[in-house]
Amino acid sequence: MIADVVVVGGGPAGSSAARAAATAGAHTIVLERAEHPRYKTCGGGLIGTSLGIAREHIDVPGRDTIGSITFTRDGRRPFTRHSTGRPVLTMVRRDDFDLAWSKAAAAAGAVVRQNSQVRAIDQDDTSATVTLADGERITARAVIGADGSAGITSRYVGVTLDQQDLGLEVELAATEADRAAWRGRVLLDWGPFPGSYGWVFPKDDELTVGVIMAKGNGAETKRYLGAFLRQLGLDGREVVRDSGHLTRCRRPDSPLRRGRVLVAGDAAGLLEPWTREGISYALRSGSWAGEAAASDDLAAYERRVADDLATEMAAGRRLLGAFSRHPALVHFLMATPLGWRAFETFCRGDLSMARVVQRPAIRALLRLFRA
Repeated sequence: MIADVVVVGGGPAGSSAARAAATAGAHTIVLERAEHPRYKTCGGGLIGTSLGIAREHIDVPGRDTIGSITFTRDGRRPFTRHSTGRPVLTMVRRDDFDLAWSKAAAAAGAVVRQNSQVRAIDQDDTSATVTLADGERITARAVIGADGSAGITSRYVGVTLDQQDLGLEVELAATEADRAAWRGRVLLDWGPFPGSYGWVFPKDDELTVGVIMAKGNGAETKRYLGAFLRQLGLDGREVVRDSGHLTRCRRPDSPLRRGRVLVAGDAAGLLEPWTREGISYALRSGSWAGEAAASDDLAAYERRVADDLATEMAAGRRLLGAFSRHPALVHFLMATPLGWRAFETFCRGDLSMARVVQRPAIRALLRLFRA
């Protein structure tokens, strides 16, 4: 079979790539190894950047709209800040969100093939070919890898990493009291280990509770999650799902392309290093990869990521360094008008991470603490 563009993976990065390529007139095929709707481990908090992109193409299946954030430091010293004006986050479940994007890709003209597992990739100067588990081969001008950080396309391109974190998460059945207590509010806990944090995200009938810290600390991560649930009084709730996942962040010099094969989203290691937010990176990089593949200007994708996302990731690394060394200071800053305003505008999508660290007061603090 022959196509113009083949997309491996049907999550936000893959579906946004397919939608962009198909909209540009390219014959596009999406190969999704599972079947929508399917569960995906993810906090599911859409910042304003993600929401702005999504609203142009889908009806966002929001489960809650967040106007308040409670901050704690290892379960203690709580305070709550409230948004002035627009909400700061929109909560989605990934099965809903990913299905909506898959439908948007199909509506744009992409052929979405589910239960299609890619086993091999090869290429020559003019085309790339994927081989499926059943032996079928599909050849295209370009292949876009969006099959996650552990997928075949990431390995094929040779993505290298400088940060890996383990996230553990439980989906809890929310009682009526839980819904009333958490509606419109999330909790962020600056954790007991360097660079760690926890969260509670409400999604109507469920609460997503999770923690994350550097890979290699599995026992400590599990203890943190257990202690976090007990502190919140949520350890007795029915567990609907529990899961673990690795987030992987690319090295600044990691490749984004090998010949006619591009990688986007998690497959490229594109995410914000401090918060580990990845949906906005998936939607942006996927859309750019689809546009580049449709126009057969693959280098344009690399330039766009370097100009936009790479600078944001560099800023995120600086903030992660400061947070890892001085979590109590970060907690204090969130209680100040300056810190809250910067965090609020970032969440809304009004201020990029790169511009956050360029604010004079933030820049002075980063210099002071050598971040």
